[in-house]
Amino acid sequence: MPEADSGTGRQRQVLAFDFGLRRIGVACGQELLGSARPVTMIPARDGVPDWSQIETLLREWRPDLVVVGLPLNMDGTESDMCARARKFGKRIHGRFHVPVEMMDERLSSFEAKEAVLAEGGSSDFGRHGVDDLAAVLILESWFNHQRTRPE
Repeated sequence: MPEADSGTGRQRQVLAFDFGLRRIGVACGQELLGSARPVTMIPARDGVPDWSQIETLLREWRPDLVVVGLPLNMDGTESDMCARARKFGKRIHGRFHVPVEMMDERLSSFEAKEAVLAEGGSSDFGRHGVDDLAAVLILESWFNHQRTRPE
């Protein structure tokens, strides 16, 4: 997958996806600000979303780049879900012709759950998912990575 054009500098609008088998979390952010906010959670059936919902989001937000979380194991090796997340990213790129980058998402869901519990939220994560919050963490990690990456 091609990297985003660095000619647009640090002003890119970015949409992030936390890929999952039951839900896909979505967040958006502006690279210049380096912060993200939750957008929505899209239901999925065995990892397959309603692609028209993805298309609607891409038309609405018009991102310069999409970031997809890559669920690596704690030791940095690829998990079984990595291939599925990569396939999801490739499908976004192939269908909608937007650049896609993968981002290590280790512990993003765990951190999102911890944040919800710390604020007194429900621990029923099956009914009350945190996938959109995990997408925020993935995107903010990607922003931080971009700031520390040499030009």
